[in-house]
Amino acid sequence: MNLLKSLFFVALAMSFSQVNAQKFALVDVNKVLESVDDYKKAQEELDKMAATWKQEISLEYDKIKAMYNKYQAEQVLLTEDQKKAKEEEIMNKEKDVRKLQKDKFGEEGELFRKRQDLVRPIQERVYGAIQDYAVGKSLDVILDTSGSAGVIYYSKEMDKTEEIIKKIKMMPR
Repeated sequence: MNLLKSLFFVALAMSFSQVNAQKFALVDVNKVLESVDDYKKAQEELDKMAATWKQEISLEYDKIKAMYNKYQAEQVLLTEDQKKAKEEEIMNKEKDVRKLQKDKFGEEGELFRKRQDLVRPIQERVYGAIQDYAVGKSLDVILDTSGSAGVIYYSKEMDKTEEIIKKIKMMPR
């Protein structure tokens, strides 16, 4: 599938470059990032951190399971108030572990923030190098073949947004 997508981009780039004399290039940003030692080190650090947290969370879920099994075994001996208290204790523990999981792995969690701290400067360096390359080679567009970003560089002269806006405003309703 990736090869098919790459061939499509090549065909698209070739057709544009022949018709409009524009110059395109393709870059696999993931491959570039993986070639950067700092990126590999950052990924290793993030992987270790995630593994530690996963283990920690797994241990907490094991504790909850043990609490539940103990509750099941003792349930017949407990009063209704004791049952409710034990059930509430188990539910609160589950809630705490889910919160811990969200705090570590959620969209704005600690892993996300750490990834931003470690990886963003490397990504900015890579995108800067791509932009410098494009300007140096007089390229109009660079497309990302890894599928993560699509267009990663374009010459500002190619942006026809304002022309389209003017055209739309002039069209009858």
